[in-house]
Amino acid sequence: MDETPLQPAAPSPERIADTPEPPYTAVIFTSVRSEDHDGYEQTAARMLDLASQQPGFLGVESARESLGITVSYWATPEAAREWKRVAEHREAQRQGKEKWYRHYRVRIATVDREYGQD
Repeated sequence: MDETPLQPAAPSPERIADTPEPPYTAVIFTSVRSEDHDGYEQTAARMLDLASQQPGFLGVESARESLGITVSYWATPEAAREWKRVAEHREAQRQGKEKWYRHYRVRIATVDREYGQD
C-alpha cells in the first residue's frame, strides 16, 4: 500500500475539499462579521496559505453571506490542535475577537462517513 501522505489541493472558494476516507477531523468556524473589515481579507488569505502548509491539513471549504461558515479538515485531532497553536494564527484569532467578528463559534468534529458526487 502506498504510504505517501495526502497532499491537499490548493484551497479554492469554488472547490469542494478532497478528503481521504474517514475518519478525519473537521473544525467548523461559524461567524457573523462586524462592520470593521480593515485588514480582514489579507489576513484571511494569509491564514488559508499558512494552514495549507501545516502537517495534517487536508482542505478547507468556506461560504459567506450574512453568516460565514468555514470548515477546515485535518488528518487527526492533534493536527487541528497544532494549527490552533501557530503563533500567526493565534494573532489572527485575537484580531478577529477584537474587531472582525460580532459573534463566532468553533466546533470540532470527527467525520465518520462521507458520500457525494464529483
